[in-house]
Amino acid sequence: MLCAGSSFKRYDKMAYLYIKALHIIFVVTWFAGLFYIVRLFIYQTEAAAKSEPARSILLDQYHLMAKRLWYGITWPSAIITLLMGLYLLHLYLPDIPLWLWLKIGFVLGLYIYHLLCHRIFLQLQRNITKYTSQQLRVWNEVATIFLFSIVFLVILKNAMSMVYGLAGLLVFSAILMAAIFIYKRNRKG
Repeated sequence: MLCAGSSFKRYDKMAYLYIKALHIIFVVTWFAGLFYIVRLFIYQTEAAAKSEPARSILLDQYHLMAKRLWYGITWPSAIITLLMGLYLLHLYLPDIPLWLWLKIGFVLGLYIYHLLCHRIFLQLQRNITKYTSQQLRVWNEVATIFLFSIVFLVILKNAMSMVYGLAGLLVFSAILMAAIFIYKRNRKG
């Protein structure tokens, strides 16, 4: 791996730093897209239950917003994140550390989440509503769990810290789920 004390030329170090910066920037924009697209799914689901003409007006607008977000920001960010990440990963070869294997596992899970969001996106674009707004609120928190997992693995990088981090993640997930259900109860009341 490239580090401050390595024998790489200054140009190689700068290229590495630029690619790492771009990787982080596109991770941020990818997560922004994932967080917002599910909010749009929630709004579309709730708009589908409204009466006309509000239903048609809202659904047309949400479809357009979701399409622009998904294809203009979220997909490109996911692809660029992957390309930059693969470049950075090759710097670790052949000795990939345990924390990075775990991160790769969470990132694969995040791409599966992304593809499942794509399926929901396509259904909603065809006005097929298979999930309640409450189910989508819970679904929206899955990206948060991936975000916490990946960031803690990248920062902590050792096994004991990962155990504590994952335990904290479970507690955090339980708190998120409780908050969602409290929100639902207060919203109805």
